[in-house]
Amino acid sequence: ALSLPYRTANRRRAVGEFVADIPFSPDHPSYAAVADLAEKVRSLTVPALLLWGPRDPVFGERYLADLRERLPHAQLHRFEGASHLVTEDAPRYAEAVFKWLGDLVSGAGTGQTEQVAEHGDQSPQNLALWSALDRRSEDLSPVISAAGTTVSWSALSRRVNRVAAGMHAAGIRAGDRIGLLVEPSVDLVAVVYAAWRAGAVVVIADKGLGFAGMRRALRGAQVDHVVGALTGLTAARAMGLPGSRISVATLSPRTRRALGVEHSLETLADLGLRNPLPAPPDPDADCAVVFTSGATGPAKGVVYRHRQLCAQLDIVRATYGLSADDTFVAAFAPFALLGPALGIGSVVPDIDVTAPDTLTASLLADAAAAVSATAVFASPAALRRVVQTAADLTSAQRSSLHGVRLLMSAGAPVPASLLEALARILPTASLHTPYGMTEVLPVTDITLEQIQQAGPGEGVCVGQPLDGVEVGLVTLSSSDDGAAGPVSDPDVTGEICVRAAHVKDRYDALWLTERASTRYRGWHRTGDVGHLDNQGRLWVEGRMPHLITTADAVLTPVGIEQRVESIVGVQAAAAAGVGPTGAQVLAVVVVADAPARVGARLRSRRSLGLRLASSDLTDAVRRVAGAPVAAVLLADRLPLDIRHASKVDRSEVSRQAARLLAGRDG
Repeated sequence: ALSLPYRTANRRRAVGEFVADIPFSPDHPSYAAVADLAEKVRSLTVPALLLWGPRDPVFGERYLADLRERLPHAQLHRFEGASHLVTEDAPRYAEAVFKWLGDLVSGAGTGQTEQVAEHGDQSPQNLALWSALDRRSEDLSPVISAAGTTVSWSALSRRVNRVAAGMHAAGIRAGDRIGLLVEPSVDLVAVVYAAWRAGAVVVIADKGLGFAGMRRALRGAQVDHVVGALTGLTAARAMGLPGSRISVATLSPRTRRALGVEHSLETLADLGLRNPLPAPPDPDADCAVVFTSGATGPAKGVVYRHRQLCAQLDIVRATYGLSADDTFVAAFAPFALLGPALGIGSVVPDIDVTAPDTLTASLLADAAAAVSATAVFASPAALRRVVQTAADLTSAQRSSLHGVRLLMSAGAPVPASLLEALARILPTASLHTPYGMTEVLPVTDITLEQIQQAGPGEGVCVGQPLDGVEVGLVTLSSSDDGAAGPVSDPDVTGEICVRAAHVKDRYDALWLTERASTRYRGWHRTGDVGHLDNQGRLWVEGRMPHLITTADAVLTPVGIEQRVESIVGVQAAAAAGVGPTGAQVLAVVVVADAPARVGARLRSRRSLGLRLASSDLTDAVRRVAGAPVAAVLLADRLPLDIRHASKVDRSEVSRQAARLLAGRDG
């Protein structure tokens, strides 16, 4: 309909003349007037809202950067997938406009200011992420081992300070954003801490997002500089990322010119020898933009300030009793980055960190032996693989695991059966499963013994809130604008909300999302659904986007799945709604016992191989589900999240189930 009037060249003449009249050059009659208007935009102090289509082929990212520079106070929401005609591609723009205007009229904010004030008395013990490096600047013991390289506290401290001074001398300023395209390594750790020391903001996007996902994330974050190895810098060029280029390795002159590389870490370190360190950043300055896994939509950039990240370190250190005497196996890359800030040495196993299920028992044991590890962090998928390969352990490798006193696993529910199997491999370890997300971790914690004590229930028991953390529930029937806020009454099922000093500062360039997440004063809405029991323990029942809204009730998926997975011969299950919201029916998708066939990553949208289950299996599922089941389907596998390879993408399950039940391909 939009293109219909312009079918012929003659009909398009006015469009051509309009474009020709755009004052691109100073000799155009309108150029001076338009340039004057553009400069006067800087003087505007009125409220401003920018709604952006990142796929616009005309007005690309540089135009958005220009607008944000002229209107630094403007609110911004990027509608991922939207193009030039945002009003057509993103109908939610109208909702954003009316909510923004409503907030102006009512004087309401996003709630973030209140959240900081609410926890202002919970100041972190130390507001410098590099404090441990400074304290141990003469310590020759290892701080991190990764990719075959080991570095001492002393050497890392010197390198961080030199590179930080070099960054400042090279023009990297406080608040500049640095996109990281570096594999987990000693170089990556050095770059991150140097950036923090220089006051820059690191932007971290998991390569498991795939090329398109990383491109969308890094371009959306509007990075000022990119640090990478050869493959990372080549990818940055293909992505069209803005900013200067820094190589972690020394490249040939020809390669440097081809990739536009201005500095290497070595040249920055040399600059740092001749220049002083900049002043430390303010504790309330931004320090990181970390992207979510994208399991329930496009990955979101989560912004942390120095103060909030330091508060996270404090709660982790206190909860698990970590001290300088501990050493850590980080089978999940972000925790390797935090090791120096926690003041503990760490090692990254010889695995692909974007494929956690590549961790075997032998690789875990070898990593533990390398640093005499006392603690381990790994995803549930990695730990399942460890259990599956435990028979390959030698006696020496088993002995190296006996020194582990603490195991932490997060990212998805960890079954008691898996922890019980791990207890035989790590006989001296206390087994913990903290609950949290990119926006706030940890929130609660529970041990194997506490899981066994809680027993079965509706959902997964994740334990009690940690010291300094408040958990509340917003009932599913409450509206955004009408609810009084989160409650802590037992057995109230609702969206889980969290209040703590280490909650993220905001979502980056997602004003509408941020407004919704902080709608209740001082609280972060997690998007998870659950309830508190009469002992104050939190039970997680699923995600808000995965609720099954039938004509009679709103169903949460996890309890249904757990009951179905108790059936002999069922290895995994997913409960999904099929049909329009408010009139959905429940479909249960089952994977039979076939471990090798489970685990398609979210990057793969291939058919799950859905087909109708047998009448016997259908009857068995209906007997235990605890809710009316319209259809039971068999699948070859369930699609899992990229980061942890543990969380099921129920939206994809629902989509394919709907196609099959409608008579189309699965």
